[in-house]
Amino acid sequence: MKRLLLLGLFASSSLFAKEPVKTTADLQPVAADMATAANALIASLDEAQVKKARFPFKSDERENWGFVPRKRNGLPLKELDDKQISLVRALLKTTLSDPGLKKVDTIMALEAFLGEIEKRPDFRNPKAYFTSIFGDPSATGTWGWRYEGHHLALNYTIANGKAVAVTPSFFASNPGEITIEHKMKGTRPLAAEEDLARALATTLKESGKDPVYSEKPPGEILTGSDRKAKQLDPVGIKASEMTETQQAALKELIAEYANRHRKELAEADIAKITADLDNLSFAWAGSLKRGEAYYYRIQGTTFLVEVANVQNDGNHVHAVWRDRTNDFGRDLLGDHVGHDH
Repeated sequence: MKRLLLLGLFASSSLFAKEPVKTTADLQPVAADMATAANALIASLDEAQVKKARFPFKSDERENWGFVPRKRNGLPLKELDDKQISLVRALLKTTLSDPGLKKVDTIMALEAFLGEIEKRPDFRNPKAYFTSIFGDPSATGTWGWRYEGHHLALNYTIANGKAVAVTPSFFASNPGEITIEHKMKGTRPLAAEEDLARALATTLKESGKDPVYSEKPPGEILTGSDRKAKQLDPVGIKASEMTETQQAALKELIAEYANRHRKELAEADIAKITADLDNLSFAWAGSLKRGEAYYYRIQGTTFLVEVANVQNDGNHVHAVWRDRTNDFGRDLLGDHVGHDH
């Protein structure tokens, strides 16, 4: 009954009411805010910090993204004072919504939690998150920036101060839910991404449109940290085969990803993704039972979301949002070749 009530809410949501698609001019204030915040951060840095934080826009480093513990380039929080950390946070606020920023804060807090229970605070460091700025931040220019650490990778590209690309975008959670006795017990940063998808998969299966293409989920998201995401096998149920209510539930799931960003960015991405609704498909692998391993993906002509909750007996979530033609702003920059590394 609860799931049906949720789906009813999806169907009545105004998030996907037909509105004019956002023009690039609508994103100029976003680009200007990002440039102002990035320049304020740069102005606060000393010479050594600037060398770590800044890269040419055409640097290979701009696409050198990842989500596992590794050596990273950029300027880590641990080398910043409180004022500078507040400036990094101000930069994040230019793109993220309040719910999106809360997810980021929680993912970083899980690093401190793991450091505590694993007794490895040097390895699990909530200040080992790096800011990198590519090119010269300008309200009318072309440049980019990244915020990245374990289980978090945010990549933004700004083209001529008018258009913004937000992918690759990676959020993860280990554990997916804290179940042990602890002050953070019950913490589950990617709860909606799981619950909405499971509700959709279940109602599809109950209606005779089974999206489960395999009883065994893959061990990880299939695109990994590839610089260019590939088209995956066309499995699952297409949106064109779904009822209106089921389509609304799919849109609500997509909105959970887009709405990590501020309203202007989210609306522009939702308009682009749902314009391709007939080509979107939803697929599930693994168990539909809460607490057991699973994988799902939503795939369209260019849009791709992959979620794998397989490690730690199904309590370690990896979730990525890709755009096969516009990761790192390739479409915006008119750069369609030379990126198959």
